Amino acid sequence: MVKLTFYGGVGEIGGNKILLEDDKGKLFLDFGYPYSKYRVFYEEYLKPRPGAGLLDLLVMGLLPQLEGIYRTDLETENLWQQFRRAEHYRKLEDIDGILLTHAHLDHSGHICFLREDISVYATATTAFIAKAVQDSGTSAFDQQVCYFTPRVEECLKGWKQGAYVASSSGDRQRRFCVADKLELSEEAGNFWEKATRRKKLASQLLGDISKCSFNLRCFPVDHSIPGACSWGVETSSGWVIYSGDLRLHGRHGKLTESMIKEAAQLHPRALILEGTNVDKAANVSEQEVYENAFKAINDASGLVIADFPPRDVNRLLTFLQVARDTKRKLTILPRDAYLLKTMRLLESEIPDIAQEDAIVIYQETTASKTPALWLRNIYQDYSSKIVLAKDVRSNQGDFILCFSFWDLNELPSIQPRTGSLYVFSSSEPHNEEQEMDFWRLHHWLEHFQLRAYGLPLYRNGIWEIPEEEKGLHASGHACGPDLLRIAREIQPEVLIPVHSEKPEFYVDNLSDSGINVILPTEYGTVEI
Repeated sequence: MVKLTFYGGVGEIGGNKILLEDDKGKLFLDFGYPYSKYRVFYEEYLKPRPGAGLLDLLVMGLLPQLEGIYRTDLETENLWQQFRRAEHYRKLEDIDGILLTHAHLDHSGHICFLREDISVYATATTAFIAKAVQDSGTSAFDQQVCYFTPRVEECLKGWKQGAYVASSSGDRQRRFCVADKLELSEEAGNFWEKATRRKKLASQLLGDISKCSFNLRCFPVDHSIPGACSWGVETSSGWVIYSGDLRLHGRHGKLTESMIKEAAQLHPRALILEGTNVDKAANVSEQEVYENAFKAINDASGLVIADFPPRDVNRLLTFLQVARDTKRKLTILPRDAYLLKTMRLLESEIPDIAQEDAIVIYQETTASKTPALWLRNIYQDYSSKIVLAKDVRSNQGDFILCFSFWDLNELPSIQPRTGSLYVFSSSEPHNEEQEMDFWRLHHWLEHFQLRAYGLPLYRNGIWEIPEEEKGLHASGHACGPDLLRIAREIQPEVLIPVHSEKPEFYVDNLSDSGINVILPTEYGTVEI
């Protein structure tokens, strides 16, 4: 009998942590960062203490109390004694690995706490994106997915309170096993194995998924980040399909169509299916985003700022085409350039920045004498592509700036002309913190007298995009009718909804399908 225990992703968007157990072994389906749970206790200036190791996360319920799966360098003395009588405590050993569906942190973030000998199964693109994002990010101790800095307990001379601090021994890379592209170019291999920070990196070669004790099937799907996949696991009860996040309306929707057909042919015992957008009746396609963005930008005379989700490469490529067609330069940030350069190591259709006339790189104001190696390399490799604030300021009609809210602190140097256009190509706010950011965004636009297009407005107690300005964002998630179609065409015996605040949608709409819908509970176990 197969057991599925749900440690995250139940009644929430993201944070998926699902333990699959069979006679063959144990696997986790994703091991994500639970943003909604963090927001209950923490905010920007109040965070779990790195110096306390795992303690804060276990006490506050942000990590499941599973002794044996976490890094020992984060375990304070006698840590587990206080949890062994807790309701959901369990000693768990011999984990085969993590089936990672994509590189978004709500699915991958808490891998950072796992033992380094626990393999991560993913696509090559997901592995490379995980490294690129970490290389070019802040790499907080609770987001070190691809490699981590071991911590050691130290107490300063004259102090009584010790803490777990980053060691100077260098970073350690996790073992990723990929379902594709084991034959890497020399340049790709060098990227994977080399450090981009001042610390040395103890790297591990990429493995393949045949090392797993389970028979696995990896199904590429379309999502808002490249490299996404669904997983199939052959168990003693039959095939279990885990969807991860997916959509049918994106640039690569045919990948998801193929997954549906191949999964259906396995006659699965169970389908664990996401339900982020079950309440949406339809979705905007990426082609519609292009058409609406082109229409807005083609009529603009001054500077254009395009705000879209980070790591959404498909959206970046959409705005690249808009830039070509409106005779402008798409002006990306160094971290975007680093991601594109990384992806091109695996995907030849990704534009070569050096050869693409419509791409330039904006050099931010950096107050550091020792910028990170990855950043220095970007500026060196693409020196002819670098533009400064003064270049944009003097030729504002030539550029589309890829800026999010977090990059607006560059505007005092750019001094956009009155009436410049701010194109918002993302989703509405989903929580109080995001609502505060939206108020601040509106204040920035008012201060510089920028004209917004596609930006949600606060009316009658809700944030909503004006009707005439909709169609600038293609969600990374399938809408309700598409999700029902996926379920009906795969036709599992059992369907288990996750990654959804409204899982009862499936109960209400699949009653006549012959599919048994089981609603999971947090920490609950479903036996199949």
